[in-house]
Amino acid sequence: MGVSKLKTALLCAVLSTAALSTVPAQADGLKCEPGETYIMNVMVSGHPYWVPVYQGFKQAAEAFGCETVFSGTPDYDITKQIASFEQDMVKQPAGVLLHPMQSDPFIEPIDRAVDSGTQIVTFAADSPKSKRSAYITSDNLAEAKFAAEEIVKQIGDSGEYAVLENPGQSNHDLRVTALVSYMEEHYPNMKLVGRQATNQDSNAAYRATASILQANPNLGALWIPEAGSAEGAVAAVLEAEAEVLIMHADITPTTLEHIKAGNIHMALNPNQGMQGFMGFMATFLAAHSDVFDPFNDYKVSGYNPVQIPYVDNGFAVITKENADSFDLNTYMEGRDPS
Repeated sequence: MGVSKLKTALLCAVLSTAALSTVPAQADGLKCEPGETYIMNVMVSGHPYWVPVYQGFKQAAEAFGCETVFSGTPDYDITKQIASFEQDMVKQPAGVLLHPMQSDPFIEPIDRAVDSGTQIVTFAADSPKSKRSAYITSDNLAEAKFAAEEIVKQIGDSGEYAVLENPGQSNHDLRVTALVSYMEEHYPNMKLVGRQATNQDSNAAYRATASILQANPNLGALWIPEAGSAEGAVAAVLEAEAEVLIMHADITPTTLEHIKAGNIHMALNPNQGMQGFMGFMATFLAAHSDVFDPFNDYKVSGYNPVQIPYVDNGFAVITKENADSFDLNTYMEGRDPS
């Protein structure tokens, strides 16, 4: 279901519930009880990407009188993120909006949380084999196709390109593998000359890009699935004084400045505020599923009737022309970051 359709469905749910004045349990269902809390859990918690996501999460929660907590681990470490998730469960939240660093290691913790009464929704990265009730993300396949077409538009259909990647994180994997596959299918004369894992480490990305440039002096373009590695890559390209078109997904204040300066061609940035807003709505509705009685077998099967397999929160194309609209400091003026 797309964002527009989900918005319509949510509006209908609210209006329908309000109209059922003869059924007090339903009429009073779409609001939080005092102290009802929802948590957003991430890895690399200090990354600026999460800030607008959490703002959207909070804005939606406030509309329903709910409490929110930002949680996770500052490390790029699956064991530490799972530990932080387990600590969140001790607080017995109504729901958690989770960005799982890796899919499979989170299956058991998610399932155990759901079985204990906490609803889990994933965002940006997924754990599809778990009991999570919804998944909110941008369309990584569409991002990869857009990036591939833009690269070909700028350097031609017979150039050399390279990619950096972060194996194991589902959204980053898709952004890379889909672009490579698209190039192979539609532009067979485009040559992939470098593919190195950098795991969101700007220093690793700097070294990897410098190595690729040294081995491939005709490198024309570089695609990167996130902004942390893009910071290191652009430093290596500038140091080598190379003419390489750089495109990446997500955004940081540093890469935004490089876009303004013309050092990075463009970024494809998920609509972070919508990601958090719709993420909260999906989590909240899963926790308040008693207001919904669908025509299916959920009562005998025992699963939560609010299941949203995929919501596309959309993405923006950031260039020099519109970069000011993505200034995080400006956005956060007058807002409570906690």
